[in-house]
Amino acid sequence: MSKKDSQLSIAVLGGGCFWCTEAVFKMLKGVSVVLPGYSGGTVPKPTYEQVCNGTTGHAEVVYIEFNPQEVAYKTLLTVFFGSHDPTTVNRQGNDIGTQYRSVIFYTTPEQKKEVERFIKDINDSNKEGKPVVTDVEQLDKFYEAENYHRDYFAKNPGNPYCEIVINPKLDKVKKSFATLLRTGM
Repeated sequence: MSKKDSQLSIAVLGGGCFWCTEAVFKMLKGVSVVLPGYSGGTVPKPTYEQVCNGTTGHAEVVYIEFNPQEVAYKTLLTVFFGSHDPTTVNRQGNDIGTQYRSVIFYTTPEQKKEVERFIKDINDSNKEGKPVVTDVEQLDKFYEAENYHRDYFAKNPGNPYCEIVINPKLDKVKKSFATLLRTGM
């Protein structure tokens, strides 16, 4: 984690597999750092294997540093909710378990209020659909994942998981949020 620039803000989001979430947020203008990791559990410095067994309480998340002058927190929330299914408990596709839960770890009271209002607006506007079940928790600790997880999609585009799960998600984000993407995306 760097946060060298005092104008940067932090967001920590869990939308299932962190390989997917990292790839999505790396595409956005105004985002300078995206790191895969773990938050929300009780085990200090967990390993990927520990988190995968579902007993640590940690979720796979991404730590995001962004410039709020270039991309608003609300915009990050829009992309977050638009790029995964926030209506399923402890599941994203075939990834099942608490480690894949939809969760937002807020870092300021203002973020908490904005997230709660955002979720309320989604639920109020969609009375016929399933409600958002995304957990909203204060960030306690973020543990960076092992190095081989960083830039996983970029380093492993031919991996079947990347082709079957991540590519369609990125295509959806490119189509739905084209104006928010870095040049050349």
